[in-house]
Amino acid sequence: MQSTIEAFEQWLFEEGRAPRTIESYVSDVKGFQQFLKEKAAGEEQPLSRFSFVRFKDHLLQKNFAVATINKKVNSLKVYNDFLRTTGILSESIIVLKRDKIHIAAGSEAAVTSLSEEQVEQLLFFVENRNKVSARNKLIVYLMLYTGVRVSELVSIKLTDIDFLTSHLQVIGKGGKRREIGLKPEVLRLVREYIKEERSASVFYQSDYLLVSQRAEKMHRDAVRNWLAKISNELGFWLHPHIFRHTFCTRLLKKGVDLTTVSKLAGHSTVNMTAKFYIQTTREEKMNAINRL
Repeated sequence: MQSTIEAFEQWLFEEGRAPRTIESYVSDVKGFQQFLKEKAAGEEQPLSRFSFVRFKDHLLQKNFAVATINKKVNSLKVYNDFLRTTGILSESIIVLKRDKIHIAAGSEAAVTSLSEEQVEQLLFFVENRNKVSARNKLIVYLMLYTGVRVSELVSIKLTDIDFLTSHLQVIGKGGKRREIGLKPEVLRLVREYIKEERSASVFYQSDYLLVSQRAEKMHRDAVRNWLAKISNELGFWLHPHIFRHTFCTRLLKKGVDLTTVSKLAGHSTVNMTAKFYIQTTREEKMNAINRL
């Protein structure tokens, strides 16, 4: 199956897809294959209607955001196109109009974020150095207090951090740059990681902040896999984008204006921020009604 995924990657390159798009598609297909592997499914059929439907149900049960699920559905549709082109499959298993999750026009685009209790539990968990390395603790703090996308996280370079002004420069979608202030405790963790753990790595001369044991730049799948692993211990599901949702939601709940949140998140428009984060929970709605 690895050779099929490699052929898929080459096909995307020949189709003229952007590098980040290729990386995203391939990552989603690998996630699908990992799901099949965990279910002990045979690999003679790389994609079927049966396996696709159950994979989508799995994502829904894990409370993935609608946008995230639809992104993965789209990736598998492109993979389906590739399999048809190469003759591995003879039919279109996935139809976007049918298989994407639709939100009724005018309804709230609900997102899942961590509660304050869950944030507190997570922060206590990463204090345990027997379970969590300095690098992984830093990853949690960076995602929680900057709201960066996982692709942006692993692309942070040492030169992107200004220790004098306590700011991080992030290169987001479309090469757009934005600055995010860094809390003192985040800067402290950056220094500790660089001085202790990173300096002992064979890739200590890498331009990138986060390095792995095998590469000078940490792969975003490694972040996803680690979060999935500790989710079982914490008792709630963690994935990279939930930190971004949590970052924006917490800021708005603490009274930060929508325009500032939009700029910090790197959204193309304020409307995009409003669509996903101007929301209230059922409990908050009921509390509001009870005040009448």
